[in-house]
Amino acid sequence: MTTGVIIALIVIVAAVVVVAVVLARRKPGGRDLKRRFGPEYDRAVARHDGDSQAAERELAERVDKHGSLRERDLEPAQRQQYEARWAAAQERFVESPREAVSEADRLLAEVAGARGFPDGGQYEEQLAALSVHHAHHVHGYRRVHRVARGTEDGAQGGTEEMREAMVEARALFEELVGAGGRRRELAESSSGDRSARHDGHGHLPWASTRRQAKGS
Repeated sequence: MTTGVIIALIVIVAAVVVVAVVLARRKPGGRDLKRRFGPEYDRAVARHDGDSQAAERELAERVDKHGSLRERDLEPAQRQQYEARWAAAQERFVESPREAVSEADRLLAEVAGARGFPDGGQYEEQLAALSVHHAHHVHGYRRVHRVARGTEDGAQGGTEEMREAMVEARALFEELVGAGGRRRELAESSSGDRSARHDGHGHLPWASTRRQAKGS
């Protein structure tokens, strides 16, 4: 084998290695991003006025920045405490919906921080990280945060808007605390009992309305 042939083979092998590295590091394409982010992909496109390439660049940057994050498990005592606080917030909604929404917003920030996401004081950063790992439910946090900030700023959010925000946010909360089927059944059963007691106050059942909010 001549020196020229050996050099040519080395060049070819080096080129193959370079291509392989480039492909391995390639940012996820539009189809991959759409599959990963689901409805969050469509919201990003809408925010960029229909520019899918701009939206995909934004989402790819989120994956680059937060994709390697490893969520920490909650201790059983932590989980029970968070679940008790969420149940109390739902109960409080009957008489004080604004306080309940604000508590839900704070609670989601705390739980996300406990799971290893950026601190709740960095809302945008925390939301971006959550969108990478919980894309199908992160909008609930965005919505309840927006409504909570509106009430703090003196804006008059309607009771129905606040209730829907709580319902949508609960899906993310349950995912973050790892609420299993048994706990969910118990919560919904308990919620149904409370709704029966509070119908006279205009309270709407949490369990039955969550499915409606998902489709809205």
